[in-house]
Amino acid sequence: MVSDSAGDVIGVVIIARHGDRRGYYQSPDTYTASDTIITPLGEVKEWQLGALLRSIYLNESSSSYIQGIAPLTSAFNLSQVQVYADNSGEGSVIMDSAAALVQGLWQPTDLQNTTLANGSTIISPLGGYQYVPINSVDPDGDITVDGTTDCTAFNTHTTTVYNSSLFQAKAEAASLFFSALSPYVGDRSLQLSNMVGSRIFDYVNVQSIHNATFASALPDGLLAQARALVNWQQYQVFTDPSFDGIGNVGFRTMLPGILDSFDQFQNASAGLKLSYYAISYKPFLGLFNMTGAVNDGQVPEAIVDYAGSTVFELRQPSNSSEPTVRLMFKNGTSAAEYSPVTMSFAGWDGAGRGTDVPLSTFASAFAPAAVNSTAEWCQICGTTAERGCAEALAAATAAAGSGGHARISRVGAGFLGAGLTAAVFLMALGVLVFLGVLTAGGRRWRKGGVALSEENIRSKGGEGEIHFEVSSELFAACTGLMSIAGELIVQDTCVNSWGREEIAPRPRIRVPGFKF
Repeated sequence: MVSDSAGDVIGVVIIARHGDRRGYYQSPDTYTASDTIITPLGEVKEWQLGALLRSIYLNESSSSYIQGIAPLTSAFNLSQVQVYADNSGEGSVIMDSAAALVQGLWQPTDLQNTTLANGSTIISPLGGYQYVPINSVDPDGDITVDGTTDCTAFNTHTTTVYNSSLFQAKAEAASLFFSALSPYVGDRSLQLSNMVGSRIFDYVNVQSIHNATFASALPDGLLAQARALVNWQQYQVFTDPSFDGIGNVGFRTMLPGILDSFDQFQNASAGLKLSYYAISYKPFLGLFNMTGAVNDGQVPEAIVDYAGSTVFELRQPSNSSEPTVRLMFKNGTSAAEYSPVTMSFAGWDGAGRGTDVPLSTFASAFAPAAVNSTAEWCQICGTTAERGCAEALAAATAAAGSGGHARISRVGAGFLGAGLTAAVFLMALGVLVFLGVLTAGGRRWRKGGVALSEENIRSKGGEGEIHFEVSSELFAACTGLMSIAGELIVQDTCVNSWGREEIAPRPRIRVPGFKF
């Protein structure tokens, strides 16, 4: 039950699966997919989903209206919205699904017009069609919405799942089903690992929707059995018993974007109100697993239906200064409305505490599991060439070699010890005060939202470091001083509270003459 103190929605992250499509092939080992096309049915269902979201979040009379967003009675405001679509497989299906959904969200309006010098007013085509930019996420350079393709460690995980005794027992139990299905699937190899793509389930499902002859010939119950098997199989593959395990990587790569959206929703100057990710079914499984949404059967351990969707709502409660996160779910056309889902994970027991999770609690649990860059993804996947890994790893190596920190030997560190720490501390503060960057007062100095304290200055095992503590709640620490080419650099490179690197707007300050 949602309490009266749930508060206003200040931003939403919408994650939606693509719509109905034609059949395609998907490798059961690497899950690379062939091209296919969306159907008119898929376009209609995505448009309807967009129209439902419009009635919930853009309607000023709705209890879940996003505060401050351009309402449905006004024109689309580009500065408030960001849209991303997976372009990694299945042809243009996901991009086309995104286009259909945003058409439902921001429908034609005669406000989409311009008045010419001669006094005539021109309305955009199709009755005032609103053009919503969609960012195509290229898998060769961005792992955000497709964290599994070409991930070597994930492929190993898949093989381990297939070789497990649990999987083998399930395959044996399914033998009678495969025998019954055999006359209807041609010469396809009937085994549990082949349930995905055009091998078994996708073929049966697509034909049941679009082929009247096939649909009438298929015995009752076989489609449901096929769906149950593929749901079980895919949940084993695209989840992991460990919260930060490789099986969850499909959702872990999406976490930085979600957490960054939460950051921006709270920042009035950012202006962002709505983020939308158009994806395949795969990241949903990790999402349900990591959030505990599958606990107590709230959400099935299953592939979401076409046009299935989750929404992370960021709400500002009336009785607290801290925003809360609420997860909403609608499983395609099988559900008419969104329903709140109780999340349960380390640090939060939703069964006893409700649907709305304090943002700090959510971030503390999920930020450590986030995959924040291509280089990090390459490292955890053990991938060295594909997906831009050759370039990303080379850049990371070069950056490490040029020195994010100035290194000294352990012997040198032993001699310098606390003396070096104190010297660096005093020199840095003296120069910064001289330059007008900081002003002195007591034991703490502030300028531009950054706070320094003696507790944050330290030397550790072979490296001399100074860490700045940022006064804003959005940041946890800044790496402040480093040596490049024999000079001490004061650099406003911060790590925010979600673990994502941010570059502060002020320029670097060089302090010549300082050498390790």
